[in-house]
Amino acid sequence: MTIHAAPARPGPSRVVALLAAAHGGPALAVTAIAGLLALRADLHPLDAAVVTGAVLTGQLTIGWGNDLRDLPRDRAVGRADKPLATGALPVRWAVRATVAAALAFLLLSALCGWRSALVNVVLGTGAGHVYNLGLKATLWSWVPYASAFGALPSIVTLAGPAPVWAPLWMTGAGAALGVGAHLLNALPDLADDARTGVHSLPHRLGGRLSRILAAVLLPAASLLAVVGPAGTPPAWAGAILALVLVLAVLTLVARGRTPFRAALAVALLDVVLLVAG
Repeated sequence: MTIHAAPARPGPSRVVALLAAAHGGPALAVTAIAGLLALRADLHPLDAAVVTGAVLTGQLTIGWGNDLRDLPRDRAVGRADKPLATGALPVRWAVRATVAAALAFLLLSALCGWRSALVNVVLGTGAGHVYNLGLKATLWSWVPYASAFGALPSIVTLAGPAPVWAPLWMTGAGAALGVGAHLLNALPDLADDARTGVHSLPHRLGGRLSRILAAVLLPAASLLAVVGPAGTPPAWAGAILALVLVLAVLTLVARGRTPFRAALAVALLDVVLLVAG
């Protein structure tokens, strides 16, 4: 009798590599924003969970799709922080994970209703894949970020029993945050990207102008989050704005991934402003 060995299960290191290839930090931050927006929109708990899950699975497909698409480029420049490029994560694992996440994304989006699903598929997650598939290398690289972040509030508000579009000020705040995040996210990779033919908006602006523009956009988004809602802003909103200004200054002086993390922190603070206000 032949005894077959049990198939190897993914070890902790492979799981960590899979999460890293999905850009887990930003994906979880965007998911947290969606969850907080769902809380503000007073969605039924089940509706809130479903739309948050749709955002999460969509973000996972974008992250894995990005690293799969950029694999030849990442190998060419020796990206040691990319599990696919280093071989820490087999390509087939990333492909299977992407397919599974995509199926879950489509199912969860459908359960949110056709309006929310359409906005998510076209303007949200869809915009992220358009970025991955080529727009990231052009002057229009900022458009998918503006589209995805700007559409996120409406993805949530359209998922409720009484679907409505998010107000324009909320859409504008999201778009400003998205473009600011894009400018800061590209900074550490400007030289490597230029070597492989990527000439996005941050590359054309240069590091210094990209930082300055992002440092303007992030507080502008926060200001919209304060003055946009009806009624008098809460007294403590000034403290949040002061913290946002500190984070904006951080984007001007910090290096590495810190400016991008600061942008995500501003986004979370803005949503906290909306929920607590």
